[in-house]
Amino acid sequence: MAAYAPLDTNFFSRRSLVLVAIIGIHVLIGWALLSGVAQHIIETVAPPIVTDIIEEVETRDEPPPPPPPEFERPPVEVPPPEVTIDIPQEAPRNTISNVTNQPRPPAPPPPPPPPRAVKKASLGRNFPNSEDYYPAASKRLGEEGSPTVKVCVGPNGRLTEEPTIAQSSGNARLDEGAVKLAKAGRYVAGTVDGQATTDCISFRVKFEMKDK
Repeated sequence: MAAYAPLDTNFFSRRSLVLVAIIGIHVLIGWALLSGVAQHIIETVAPPIVTDIIEEVETRDEPPPPPPPEFERPPVEVPPPEVTIDIPQEAPRNTISNVTNQPRPPAPPPPPPPPRAVKKASLGRNFPNSEDYYPAASKRLGEEGSPTVKVCVGPNGRLTEEPTIAQSSGNARLDEGAVKLAKAGRYVAGTVDGQATTDCISFRVKFEMKDK
């Protein structure tokens, strides 16, 4: 046969007491909620939060204060200086009329320009001899004369144009011989202030019989 242990009656009594206590606490909490006691306790422990609405005060920019008044200083009176003006006496009308009627003196002439160093063109070295250009026909006929020839010499010493007869000898053959001599000659250019320039000169060519 099986053996059963005896039951502990004290154990069951303690459990019963604990269960009864828990049930009692729940019943007490439910009653407190229904009767408002719990709400009163909560308000006592933690008072309600009071909210105040604060209106924001609008600030306005006030104008700056006016500047302090300026005190006007009394003007200082300065006596005017004494000025003496000498008014010339009016000249007689006759004197004025005489002066205005006189003609004004002419303006002085401008000063003359400074002199320039001018050097005329000239005949060059080894210039041909007139005997070499004496026309043979004139020699046979005994014709003589001294025509004047005009030549224009450029900066390079050469003729710029054909020679011409400035003054005739009265004989065409002698004049032609003088022009040929002028063409064959050499020349030195003229200068102005040291600078070579074109210049025209005239010279005589003498045709004369040597055996008379």
